[in-house]
Amino acid sequence: MTVRRSAAALATTAVLLGAAAPVAVAAPSPSPSAELPAGLYGTTDPTYDGVWRQSLAFLAQKIEYVTPSTQAVEWLAGQQCDSGAFTSYRADASKPCDASTVMDTNATAVAVQALVEINQRREDANNGADWLKSVQNEDGGWGYNPGSPSDANSTSIVIGALARTGVPVNELTTKDGSTPYTALQSLAIPCGEEDGGAFAYQPGKKGELTANLDATAASVLGLMGKGIASGTSNAVKDPSCTKGDDLSPEQTAQNGSFFLADTLKKSPYLKQAPMPGAEDTEPQPDYGNTADAVVALAASGHTDKAEASVAWLQKNATGWAKQGGPAATAQLILAAHATGADARDFGGVNLVKQLNTMGPAPAATAVPSPTPTGPQPSSGTDSDDSGLSLGWLIGIGLLAGTGIGFLLSMRRKKQQP
Repeated sequence: MTVRRSAAALATTAVLLGAAAPVAVAAPSPSPSAELPAGLYGTTDPTYDGVWRQSLAFLAQKIEYVTPSTQAVEWLAGQQCDSGAFTSYRADASKPCDASTVMDTNATAVAVQALVEINQRREDANNGADWLKSVQNEDGGWGYNPGSPSDANSTSIVIGALARTGVPVNELTTKDGSTPYTALQSLAIPCGEEDGGAFAYQPGKKGELTANLDATAASVLGLMGKGIASGTSNAVKDPSCTKGDDLSPEQTAQNGSFFLADTLKKSPYLKQAPMPGAEDTEPQPDYGNTADAVVALAASGHTDKAEASVAWLQKNATGWAKQGGPAATAQLILAAHATGADARDFGGVNLVKQLNTMGPAPAATAVPSPTPTGPQPSSGTDSDDSGLSLGWLIGIGLLAGTGIGFLLSMRRKKQQP
């Protein structure tokens, strides 16, 4: 899920809308003389989203039985500071982080999730989780940078990272008893009010809460203690908006799902306000947030409420994903996975193959088998992403001959109004 949308995604959106991206968040293509790191995914300037897009690529590959290359993993791990924190991107990772280094909770949290999911560099993931715990705000949440006011998106993605490293999130209490969950719940618009069930990114100057679709999708995952690469939860009854001052985190999450489902019932896709300077003043389709909402609905047990949105993404979002690069392609893969769609034939596009070509050649790939018992991963590279590799077939024979069994288990963003 894209939590507090990366700068590169914003820049891509601006290009697609024919608008000028804000200077502060633009992610331009590198100049011909610029040389990108060999292990990095994507070809655009990584200044604002290098760690983010690399981590999202790993998460999406993992759920599709793709093992990223050692070179790619080493690049991500090399971005980490000695404190355990990550920045958005370190051009010279050999230079130690110091007081001038801008630490990034979102980059750290997504990198931690990626390293846990690919089951590599676990010590680095644990160090990242320890750093995240050390910069928790007094209200129980996290801001984009250490010390900045808590926001729904940052708090949610940090919860996902801590949960994936085995940290009991509900036990992370501050002096006044606040937890990450209570920090998120304080941003929920009460049921019965306008936009009831939705979440605000942050309170307004007067403490008012304004519904934010991105924050709502993120908060649903966060309050359920789930990471970005969440699959489908068991179906529950249709989402409803529960009133009350003493709701559980899951009840508040379900309220968020109610708001998302109700919004998508009116239109299969979410919309975003025009970028500053855009000629077209009409709200435009928001592909990324729509994919995020799909993941949130599926993770909260409402896959059926996301079916129309998945169909819309298959028909309309593949061009956006290709132009948007690794992070955008990964978002569609995550949405496909969460709802049981085929990421290798998503609107006629093999998203997995597309993502694999955006970075170093994977160490191994496998194609899920269409059997009722579920996918069986192989070792070895499958260049065309179709069929089982010879190595896998040989492996099956060896298993049958020796009687040895094994199990490979694997699990599978900027504020906007």
